[in-house]
Amino acid sequence: MNLVTLTGEPWADYGLVDSGHGRKLERYGRFRFIRPEPQAMWAPASDDWRADGEFIPGADEDGGGRWQLSGDVPQGGWPLSWREVRFNASNTPFRHLGFFPDMAPVWDWMRGRIDGAGDPECLNLFGYTGVGTLALSAAGARMVHVDASKKSVEAARGNAVLSSMGDRPVRWLVEDAGKFVAREVRRNRRYDGIILDPPKWGRGPNGEVWKLDEGLPGLVADCRRLLDADSRFLFLTVYAVRMSALAIGELVRQHFADLPGTVEAGELTVREEARGLMLPTAIFARWSRT
Repeated sequence: MNLVTLTGEPWADYGLVDSGHGRKLERYGRFRFIRPEPQAMWAPASDDWRADGEFIPGADEDGGGRWQLSGDVPQGGWPLSWREVRFNASNTPFRHLGFFPDMAPVWDWMRGRIDGAGDPECLNLFGYTGVGTLALSAAGARMVHVDASKKSVEAARGNAVLSSMGDRPVRWLVEDAGKFVAREVRRNRRYDGIILDPPKWGRGPNGEVWKLDEGLPGLVADCRRLLDADSRFLFLTVYAVRMSALAIGELVRQHFADLPGTVEAGELTVREEARGLMLPTAIFARWSRT
């Protein structure tokens, strides 16, 4: 199993400006924000961190806190772009801004896997606000987008309209991911690719409880049953938990041992603009046919 690093480079509407002392300064379009970042153990490049807002963490370890924003930041969000995809960024109560910019190299990688696949169909589990779904849709994939949050799915549909992709072949589903995948297995469904981005903890639309360490092995096993030797990829990301890339890589390797292709694991990082440092953000494991 190969260990690799995927690094997100700055683009027009996003950049990691500076980082250090447990925080990071980022630009989202015309606005700059400061957020906590425990991985930034080093000193920042500059002490001048003028920003339009800062997230002040609470006392708990699970993402509590509040934003302190200037009056210029739109309460309803503002549009950003990545490649052909347009989407709405906003200051959420969960400290992020409605999408995960470190996923940009993943979107490119997945688009490369389905290139030349004919009429690929892909599944986005825990699809959130749909930027990954739309990135693949723009590359020609038929998509099934699943998230337990009605609000997130509504935001994803809004991003599709914002991207002029409202008529693309996408099924937008408010579903519990585990139950949906189990049903797809019973239906003998198959996909060309699966994006799997599970949270540490969550609830389904009918009160189902998701715990990453308990649910992930079974979910990966079911996802394997939805792929075959002609499928193109599975990409699994894990944030904010005490797991290693080696551990989730071995989980994927064992379940995909009977398929041709390659299993890799490693870290997602974002390149800092000030010095070129790579800030780690998540771990991942992936299988691809090629």
